[in-house]
Amino acid sequence: MNGRVMAIYEALLEHYGPQGWWPVAGSYHPGDYGVPKNEEETFEIIAGAVLTQNTAWTSVERALENLRRINALNPCKILALSLDVLKSVIRPAGFFNQKAIYLREMADFFVGLKGRTPSRKELMSVKGVGNETADSILLYAYKRPEFVIDAYTKRIVTSLGLAERKAGYMELKNLFESNLPRDVAIYQEYHALLVEHAKRFYSGKARASSITFMDFLRDLSY
Repeated sequence: MNGRVMAIYEALLEHYGPQGWWPVAGSYHPGDYGVPKNEEETFEIIAGAVLTQNTAWTSVERALENLRRINALNPCKILALSLDVLKSVIRPAGFFNQKAIYLREMADFFVGLKGRTPSRKELMSVKGVGNETADSILLYAYKRPEFVIDAYTKRIVTSLGLAERKAGYMELKNLFESNLPRDVAIYQEYHALLVEHAKRFYSGKARASSITFMDFLRDLSY
């Protein structure tokens, strides 16, 4: 299995190049794995991870820009906003009633950390934080080797026959983590590359059925 998991990464990287995720202030940073560079950028990534639940990143960008425009892309400023104002500002991200609460909970949690890196268990205890959000925060905001599994990733690996369609989050997470070096740069790029590939080849009903590993590599060679 190890060979196929790594081969997929290498083929995607050669085809698409470095992706520069997680974007900060609307900018991607291909090849720069030093982001975030300060607590402000760390919190922006965390806020984005909360807001991107069940919505497109383009919508999250609008919500983050709204927060930035009122100088509230900051945990203390978010906590100082009324709930109604916060809902209005993040409306573009969808599910704003829930996400406003989640964002305030996360802001309060972040302030309480006092610069400390949280554990996965601690993050999972915050209201609104599940496996994917916790791993996104740890990987991109805190540069910890936690592989992120999203719907795109699951669709690709199950289509390729690397896992069963009923496989759960932790099973898929283990599939990658047990077959890759524990390297933050690889984890970040791999996740972002899978998302990019899925948007092109697995959107709608495309690739709904299984394809062979060689078909996958052949697609990328064209």
